[in-house]
Amino acid sequence: MATPRVPAGRPPRIARLLARPQAVLLRAWHGYFAGEPDWVVLTTRGRKSGLPREVLLPCARAPEFVLVGSTYRRQSNWIRNIEADPHVTVSAAGWTIRGRAEIVDDPARKRALVTEHPPLYSAPVALVVELVPFTRILLRTVLRPLVAAVWRFWVRSRPVVLIRPDPPLV
Repeated sequence: MATPRVPAGRPPRIARLLARPQAVLLRAWHGYFAGEPDWVVLTTRGRKSGLPREVLLPCARAPEFVLVGSTYRRQSNWIRNIEADPHVTVSAAGWTIRGRAEIVDDPARKRALVTEHPPLYSAPVALVVELVPFTRILLRTVLRPLVAAVWRFWVRSRPVVLIRPDPPLV
C-alpha cells in the first residue's frame, strides 16, 4: 500500500507555538520522561537539516514494538521525518534502543492495534496520574476499555506509528 503524501503546508499554528516550550521541557525533564514507562522520547533525523530531533509522546509498549500516535496527523514534523528516514531512537523506562518506524494508515489495523495496546494517557491526564494514587492501576485495568475506545476514536483520522527494534548485530 502506498504511503499517502503529507499535505502541503506547515504544522498547525498551535504546534508551532508549543514547539519551543516543549523542547525546553524535554531538555529539562529528559531523564524523568526517558525513565517513565508510559512515555517515550522519540529521536528522528530532521528531513531537511539531518540533525537529531526529539519529541515526547505517550506510548504503548509490547514485547515486539512500541506504539505511538500522532496529534497533528501527517503534518507532525516527526511523522514527516520518519517518512524521509524511518530509522529512529526510542528512550523509555530507562532504556534506549534503535529501531525502524512504520507508519500505519490502514483503519482496521489502527483500530486493532489501539484496542489491544492502548497508550495509557496523554498530557492532560498525566498530572492526575502522577498526583492521585492508584490512577495508573485503574487505567490499566478497570478503565482500559474506555481508554481503548478514546484511542480508537482518536486514530480514525490520524496515523499511528509502530517502532520495532533493530535486530542485534551478529
